[in-house]
Amino acid sequence: MFTDIAFYAAALPAVALAGLSKGGFGGAMGMLAVPVLALVISPIQAAGIMLPILLVMDGISLFFYRRIFDRRTLVVMLPASIVGITVGWMTAAYVKEDFVRLLVGVISILFALNYWFGDRLRAKPMPPNSTKGAFWGTLAGFTSFVSHAGAPPFQMYALPLRLDKQVFVGTSVIFFAVTNAVKLVPYFFLGQFDAANLSTAAVLFPFAALMTVVGIWIVRVIDQSLFYGLSYIFVMVIGLKLTWDGAMSLLVH
Repeated sequence: MFTDIAFYAAALPAVALAGLSKGGFGGAMGMLAVPVLALVISPIQAAGIMLPILLVMDGISLFFYRRIFDRRTLVVMLPASIVGITVGWMTAAYVKEDFVRLLVGVISILFALNYWFGDRLRAKPMPPNSTKGAFWGTLAGFTSFVSHAGAPPFQMYALPLRLDKQVFVGTSVIFFAVTNAVKLVPYFFLGQFDAANLSTAAVLFPFAALMTVVGIWIVRVIDQSLFYGLSYIFVMVIGLKLTWDGAMSLLVH
């Protein structure tokens, strides 16, 4: 278990970001958790510590949103996500994580720009589409497994549906709770869990639970138009971050 101050100076903001996101506020903002934690420990160890914490957050969010979700979206995207996770596991030795980050980052930026300069002007939400949902669900499962970047692909399909804000969050919560649970098996066989990581995660559980509840409360009181506006801003911020990280790492190597 980690005990030094520098670790917790990074771990507490990381868990706060993940908790608010899991509660439904900030969407993809929770993806910053592993990079923030990786400022003081290795990215692999950061991911190993965060996954049990994310599962605790998933459980809390599921309790609040268990009856508030869009069934059609989950029926299309969840099986596809499992396919994506399987592909990620089978190709783990060959796929460059930095390339995946760059790809998801560029797509996220284009997605946000399309909303601000085109999609926002449309009066009607995008109708459900099984083909698009399966594609983005597969990509979400794959990128979630490879680089913990599953949120942008999920949002690229689900945000344009313009569901009620709580229905959108509930759908996201269930999607990633199942996705993270499925990831436990391959992560275990890839050696992501050890006693030090699990004991450190356990220390952070109470703070993680608190921040998740705060995120749930914010979603309930925030205006829906503001909620969606902020969601696209967070997609753009995460896209820029992923693009920068992926490009810089590929250039160096």
